[in-house]
Amino acid sequence: MIRLGLVVPSSNTTAEPEFRAMAPPETTVHAARMPLEDVTADRLDEMADGAERAAELLSHADVDGVAYACTTGSLLHGTGFDAELESRLSALTGAPAVATALSVTRALEALDVETLAVVTPYASELDELEREYLDESGFDVVSIDGRGLVDNTAIGDLTESDAERQVRSAVPHDRDVDGVFVSCTNYRSVAALEPLEAELGVPVISSNAATAWDLGNRLDVSPRLDSSLGDV
Repeated sequence: MIRLGLVVPSSNTTAEPEFRAMAPPETTVHAARMPLEDVTADRLDEMADGAERAAELLSHADVDGVAYACTTGSLLHGTGFDAELESRLSALTGAPAVATALSVTRALEALDVETLAVVTPYASELDELEREYLDESGFDVVSIDGRGLVDNTAIGDLTESDAERQVRSAVPHDRDVDGVFVSCTNYRSVAALEPLEAELGVPVISSNAATAWDLGNRLDVSPRLDSSLGDV
C-alpha cells in the first residue's frame, strides 16, 4: 500500500475527494492542514508558515510522497520558491515532495503547451500573481479569467459544471491556445477535463490533476485520469 500525503489549506474541501477519486486501488490519501480562510496574498503568506508543521505530522504516518496542494500558495513568491518548498517538505518527510505550482508547469511542458488560457476562482490580485508566475516560467498566457472569490469555502462550493461553464465562456472555440489551465486545488474540476478537451480540442489540466500526475511520477503510480495527462 502506498500512502500519499497532502498538505492543504484548512478550508479546502476539494483536494482530498479529488485525490481519492484519482488514486489507484493500491494507494491511500492522508491530509494535514494549514490555517486559511480567505484566499489573499497576505493570508497565503501567513499560511505557508504552517507547511513544515503539517509535513512533520504527515511524516508520522510514514507517507511515501507528499504534495503541497495549494496553487497560489506555492507560486506566491515567484519561480524558485516552489522548488525550495518541495525541497523543505521532502527533507521533513523523508519522501519525494511536489508543490502544485511546479507540478502545473511540469504538466504543461509534458503536454507541449506554450500558449494557454487560464481560468481561476480568484480575485484579480491572485490572477495577476499567477500570470506573472506562468510568464516567468516560459508560458504565453493569452487570457486569464477569475471569478473574484476570496472566501475559500465559497470556492469549495463550486462544481464541475461551474468549471465547465467558466472555461466555455472564457475560451471560445476560435481562441488560439495550446492548452487550458483550471487553477486552484479547491476548484472542483477534474471530472470536467475530459469533456472540455473533447470540445476544445486541446489539453485541459487542473491544479489537482497536475499535482496527482506529478506526485504519481515520483512514486511510479499512475493516477486514474480521463484527460490528456492520463496518457503522458
